[in-house]
Amino acid sequence: MGALTKAELAEHLHAELGMSKREAKSMVEVFFDEIRGCLRENEQVKLSGFGNFDLRDKRERPGRNPKTGEEIPISARRVVTFRPGQKLKARVDEYDGETHAHQRLEEHDDHDDHDDDH
Repeated sequence: MGALTKAELAEHLHAELGMSKREAKSMVEVFFDEIRGCLRENEQVKLSGFGNFDLRDKRERPGRNPKTGEEIPISARRVVTFRPGQKLKARVDEYDGETHAHQRLEEHDDHDDHDDDH
C-alpha cells in the first residue's frame, strides 16, 4: 500500500477539477498552511465528514535510552493528534469489509479450483 503525497493531491485536483497544475499545487499548499496556522494558534481544526486535528500537551515522563538502558527524562511537549470522524470511520470500515469479503471470495475460489483436481 502506498502513501498519498501533496503532489498526488495536486495532480488529482488538476485532473478532476480542470485546474492548472500551478493552481492545484497552490491550493494544496494553502490548505495545509491554513491547518498549520490554526494549530500554531492553538485552534482545533474540524473537517466535517473527515475528522479533527487537536493539540495535546504531554507531561514530562521517564524514559530509557534503548542502547544503554540508562533512564532519561522525556521532556514535556505538545503533539498534534487526529481523530477520524464517524463518516470517515464508516467508509474505512466499509472498505475493510469489502477487502475481507473479496479475500474470502478469492480463498473460496482457490478451494473450488483444488476440488476439481480430485
